[in-house]
Amino acid sequence: MATQFDPIFHGLAPEAGKLRVAASGMAWKADNSEVTAIAAPDIKSVQWLRVARGFQLRVGMKDRKRETFDGFRREDLKKITDLLKTHFNITLEELDMTFKGWNWGETDFKGQDLAFLVSGKTAFELPLRNVANSNIAGRTEVSLEFSPPSRQGKQVGDEMTEIRFHVPGTISKMRGSPSGSQKSDAEDDDEVSAAQVFHDNIKETANINQVTGDLILSFDEVLVLTPRGRYDVDMFPDFLRLRGKTYDYKIVYSTISRLFLLPKDEQHVLFIMGLSNPIRQGQTRYHYLVMQFTQEEEMTAELNLTDEELAKYENLEKSYDDKQTFNVVSAVFRALSKKKIIGAGKFQGRDGHSCIKVNLKAVPGDLFMLEKYVFFVSKQPVLIELSDIHQVAFSRVGQGSAVRTFDMKIVTKSGPEYSFVSINKEELEPTEQYLKDKKIRVKEIIPDAELMAVVDDDDDDDVQSVDSDSDRRPRVRSSKNDDEDSSEDEDFQASDSDSGSPSESDSDSDGAATASDASGDREFAAKKKKKHKDDGETPKKKKKKVAADGNGETAPKKKKAKAKDDNAMDVDDASEKPRPKPKPKKPKDNDAMDVDERPKPKPKKKDTSAGDEGDEPPKKKAKKEGG
Repeated sequence: MATQFDPIFHGLAPEAGKLRVAASGMAWKADNSEVTAIAAPDIKSVQWLRVARGFQLRVGMKDRKRETFDGFRREDLKKITDLLKTHFNITLEELDMTFKGWNWGETDFKGQDLAFLVSGKTAFELPLRNVANSNIAGRTEVSLEFSPPSRQGKQVGDEMTEIRFHVPGTISKMRGSPSGSQKSDAEDDDEVSAAQVFHDNIKETANINQVTGDLILSFDEVLVLTPRGRYDVDMFPDFLRLRGKTYDYKIVYSTISRLFLLPKDEQHVLFIMGLSNPIRQGQTRYHYLVMQFTQEEEMTAELNLTDEELAKYENLEKSYDDKQTFNVVSAVFRALSKKKIIGAGKFQGRDGHSCIKVNLKAVPGDLFMLEKYVFFVSKQPVLIELSDIHQVAFSRVGQGSAVRTFDMKIVTKSGPEYSFVSINKEELEPTEQYLKDKKIRVKEIIPDAELMAVVDDDDDDDVQSVDSDSDRRPRVRSSKNDDEDSSEDEDFQASDSDSGSPSESDSDSDGAATASDASGDREFAAKKKKKHKDDGETPKKKKKKVAADGNGETAPKKKKAKAKDDNAMDVDDASEKPRPKPKPKKPKDNDAMDVDERPKPKPKKKDTSAGDEGDEPPKKKAKKEGG
């Protein structure tokens, strides 16, 4: 009589079924699955352990395979123990699991499973038969990638697709003598990293290289641009395998989303394969596999298929004699993956090619204008559907013959924007015609006229801020303030008390020259004036100064002298009696700093005093000498 347990899961299957145990063996059956039966003579050992879905019954068989059944309850332990002892004469073994949560420990290969042990107890186990690829990421890191099982029914939740192990240290290739005393001098050179040994054990146990199924066709030393390298491509009925010097990849045909066959130039052809599940190298994901072939390369191939098997595939020949390699590869991929190949459209650039040279930011590549896509092929290809394009904007188009390139920005409806730069201007016309034929909105970006004027101006205008609301430079505004001070000086009248001060009225038209000669510093004043002019004095400002005096006399020197020295400004009009209030308002220290701008009145003070230029005592001394 059979004993039934329900619900029970078989392996990693998401569907629950029923498990029956009888004297003839065990059998499991779900609603939409086949019966899994184990005969009594094939059962070698049975283990009981705690797993995520309750308790697990692990059945080991004589051919080193094993079957697992999850979903048992704790109270089922006694019933299972009695059934195994009665029907199969096998003692149930209980395994202790560790729940410490440590992420460091030891690994142990148990049949086709990899066990991770912490403190001698099992933390978890990985079924190596589900490992699709193993790579060494760095010197001490091994990455295991799992192939997702094909689901015919409903989709399940998240599943683990990759796990990484950090394996430090080195292991010697050579074995020492039993005593351990005999070692060769070159043994140190034969040491390999522990990560490499772990990686090799994974590949051997998981049978990654010894794939199941009949090999249909193999392409040797295919140049792959993305990811870069040369790989051997092995074609199987359900998947293909890329075998390189460092990385091996297993790609299921169902994960291939698109196939492209695009002529790059007169000599090269690109065969591009889009993947829904990207392959990885380290931290980099590759959604496209780009192969490159030459136009002249030919090959002869014969497919390892019977006539009955060949009839299952469409447009696939038994053999290919002296055919172009890219045609053979594309035909085999099209038949096995059952995907249509997208070819180049009617677009032709200035050189008659199907693509144009562009840069996406700083990444150079080829931009293909296809019937339904705009495809940028580079180290990281970008595919843009025409139905997703909102508008295309051109910039730097009408800047004359000096600019030989233009830029193109593609704005998509889904959000991302792609800016292609450094496009030859000869490609503008065919590109605009292509977009017009596809009825895509085109916009031309015209640069701001004011911004272009600033760019074309001289170096001094480049210093001025473009965002400023005023068109005048800061120096012009400061000269305006000087003019306002000058207008106040015209209304000022000197008092009789200051009539003893030396001024230009005493020296008449020769006053400025006399002052410079008396100080012996005429050349110094001329140099200072020239230096001030080089610092940014505008001609407009000079004209204002000259116009202030009708007699041609350097009236601005008088006005500026007021800002520097009160005594020098008191002599503008000796006959009129001025208001004395402006005299105490002018700071002397700041006035002394303006000597560079108005040098002529200053040498008088230098002549009359031996002290500092801005001190008051030398001015008083100059008054006494004038009296």
